[in-house]
Amino acid sequence: MNSVDLQVNGIGTISAPLQIVLLLTLISFLPAILVTMTSFTRITIIFHFLRQALGTQEMPSSQILIGLSLFLTMFIMAPVGAQINELALEPAMAGKVSVTQALELGTPPLRDFMLKQTREADLALFIELGKIEKPETPAELPMRVVIPAYVISELKTGFQMGFFLFIPFLLIDLVVSTTLLSMGMLQMPPAMVSLPFKVLLFVMIDGWNLVVGSIVRSFA
Repeated sequence: MNSVDLQVNGIGTISAPLQIVLLLTLISFLPAILVTMTSFTRITIIFHFLRQALGTQEMPSSQILIGLSLFLTMFIMAPVGAQINELALEPAMAGKVSVTQALELGTPPLRDFMLKQTREADLALFIELGKIEKPETPAELPMRVVIPAYVISELKTGFQMGFFLFIPFLLIDLVVSTTLLSMGMLQMPPAMVSLPFKVLLFVMIDGWNLVVGSIVRSFA
């Protein structure tokens, strides 16, 4: 009886079982990476404020907004992804560098993107909390400082842009409420009357084009 030897070769210098373990680990961290290290956070916050300002309740639905946020995130992060692929993924798949080296090579493009959107005050906060000596250059900042600083900077930016979205729709609500009160129509809900005007205004100014364009340009 002839013996049959089965050998599963991995890509590059990594064995196939180890690749599977690494892939499963990466998949488990993907939601956290998507939310905390990309443009996804700011986009979802702005869309939430927009829907609240319009007062359309569940329209557009959460599924539509999340889907749009994902595709906008892919669009914004495409240059960063291309750099990571060129510097880290392709050499690792070809066996030219180890996994550790690939992680080190793929970190700078993502760090540079995050630092462009992060406020110095937020970085200083986590440097102080972590009792880390202030580095000479931003490239020397550890990711454990950059990531939380980036997240709270994105939260602040998202809330600021959401506030400015609220202003014109709030003015419509105030005008409608004042008009109904002066006419003595106290039983008429102001939100029901102002909703068509807010939707009409948003459509007339091509609101989705303006909002999405502003979001993408804010990452430039």
